[in-house]
Amino acid sequence: MDGDDKRRDSAILDALFTQAPHGLFLCDTELRVVRFNSAAPGVRGIPPEDVLGKTIAELTEGFTGDPIVTLAEDALRTGRVVRDRLIRGRPLSDPDRDMIVSLSIFRLEAADGEILGLAAIVDDVTEREAALARLDLLHEARQSIGTSLDAYRTADELVDVLVPRLADAAAVDLLDDALRGRPLRPGPLPADTPLRRAAFRSVLGRDQGPRLGELNTFAAHTPYSQVLNDLTPRLITDVDANDAWLGADPERGDPIVSAGVHSLVVVPLVLRETLLGVAALYRFERPGLFDDSDLALATELVTKAALHLNNACSFARERSVATALQQGLMPGRAPELTAVDTAYAYLPEGAGGDWYDVIPLSGARVALVVGDVAGHGIEAAATMGQLRTALRTLALQDLEPGELLDRLDETAAFLTRTRAPVGHGDEASPDYLATCVCVVYDPVSRLCTAARAGHPLPVVLGPDGSTMEFEIPNGPPLGASGGGYASAAATLPESTLLALYTNGLVSTPGRDAGNSRTRLHQILAQPEESLGRLCDSAVYELLPRRPSDDAVLLLARTRALPADRVTSWTLPRDESVVATARRLVEHQLQAWGMPDAVFTTELIVSELVTNAIRYGQGPIELRVILDRTLICEVSDASSTSPHMRHATATDEGGRGLFIVMQLSDRWGTRTTGDGKTIWSEQVIQDGAAR
Repeated sequence: MDGDDKRRDSAILDALFTQAPHGLFLCDTELRVVRFNSAAPGVRGIPPEDVLGKTIAELTEGFTGDPIVTLAEDALRTGRVVRDRLIRGRPLSDPDRDMIVSLSIFRLEAADGEILGLAAIVDDVTEREAALARLDLLHEARQSIGTSLDAYRTADELVDVLVPRLADAAAVDLLDDALRGRPLRPGPLPADTPLRRAAFRSVLGRDQGPRLGELNTFAAHTPYSQVLNDLTPRLITDVDANDAWLGADPERGDPIVSAGVHSLVVVPLVLRETLLGVAALYRFERPGLFDDSDLALATELVTKAALHLNNACSFARERSVATALQQGLMPGRAPELTAVDTAYAYLPEGAGGDWYDVIPLSGARVALVVGDVAGHGIEAAATMGQLRTALRTLALQDLEPGELLDRLDETAAFLTRTRAPVGHGDEASPDYLATCVCVVYDPVSRLCTAARAGHPLPVVLGPDGSTMEFEIPNGPPLGASGGGYASAAATLPESTLLALYTNGLVSTPGRDAGNSRTRLHQILAQPEESLGRLCDSAVYELLPRRPSDDAVLLLARTRALPADRVTSWTLPRDESVVATARRLVEHQLQAWGMPDAVFTTELIVSELVTNAIRYGQGPIELRVILDRTLICEVSDASSTSPHMRHATATDEGGRGLFIVMQLSDRWGTRTTGDGKTIWSEQVIQDGAAR
């Protein structure tokens, strides 16, 4: 090789080691650097004398992962090539900077096989890997954020994505109004806007600042309040313990100082200029400060979470409206009845369609009803209101429970055809509208009649707290196009406890429904305890801290009407007995100390008996009951119900039932197994009735 060739080769090598876009290092057999590219990643700007002659171990002290020296020794010994191995560390030229390099190493050999040393090619892939990490983080966020319509869970999912991938700690505070389902106004908000801590995560594993769910506000003139003020993200670097804003908000500032936070990002959770809350990201473990690219990534992640949080808050608003509607459709204070003592626990936690009712019936009887509409939200609450109104109307017609559910099923089938309940998310619409159980109790005979439509069997406990067998045939749910509901009847001892409930009380996630029912029996088997305390005990023990479904528990302890409060007579079907009926009623009212009620009651009884004689069949039974009202009943063997009509001026009859209506507070007719009964009720006032 002549001199020109040598000069050209030397020039080529010099150009290679000064102009190559990659980092090039040549090492001898002792792994000392004998030549390198001065533009190589990690040594750019460092004098050559600080690199040449140094061992690989000395030059790579700041790198972690697979030790470079180990890879180099293995390549030198075995000849195995290392290709594109990613190594993370801090370069000599910038010890405060995190770097990721792609490293390739191969052994150099002479033509005769002599080992000359190693060559290493190094590429700075920090930006490339950071971009890939950002894409991976965004993909993870899409997969894991927004899996439910629960705002707290969505906030948890957001901080799980942020920590530790992007931050060492992260917190989410949501507007109290948003969590409560209240309407939000767009635009900036004042610093004292109430928020609640919805989520917090830290690599240290301990909470900082407000506790989960705690109501809090931001102090004025801090990055947090500024974000509320203009809805613009904030990047704060080089945090100093003497910064004024840290002292303005000690609840947040003190943990920031004690943890050694050096930079933070505060991002508004905003959707269409409506603020839902604030997310804050902190760094204190990793040395790298947040930068503009981190701010952009955090803003994108928080914006995606804001969409899901808005859905959760919209669901909360709908649930709030549905709950208000549901509560508005519920009965008020349970009426005071002679037939039963009642107490209830009504918890519309899931804004579904659970309902209950206590309906006073004729003859001092009472109907106890509990139902459960399928689905949740406003639709379920409205459907519940329709079914409850229809059931109350049917109950007041004195239908027996099985027939009542048959009629109610027709209403449910119509509602199913015109407006099927729809769940949220992927929840499919059920193939039925509701379940229901109806119990009618008569304190005179102590007869209890019941029917149910796909509903749990009521709990029946005797006066001593022991379980009583009362098998009620279970018909199909309402609206399932099944139909055919059979009633069951049993005579109950006085002080029997009836417990009607919905599945939400016993079917809770993570708990066996059978065990919950057994526990419910045990809780209620305390005959000396008040009904109100029994309801509370059942709620305390059976319901989780945050129920996902509505729950209803209706308790009724039966009474028997004293025998001296009921008198009945059987009369022949003859017009002459009308006067006899009046005298019998007069004597009974005098015995009860109600002389002022005689005149009105005689008129009512006279008209009812006359009506039975003219239009009825068989013997006539006259019964008078002194309850909270004065009840007069006339029964006969005819099943034809009377109809009130208005007589004209020239008619000789047709005024009987009209007179009864005018003199009674309530009146009506009910069918019985062997005929019908026409009844009248008068409110008792100071020994009189009207």
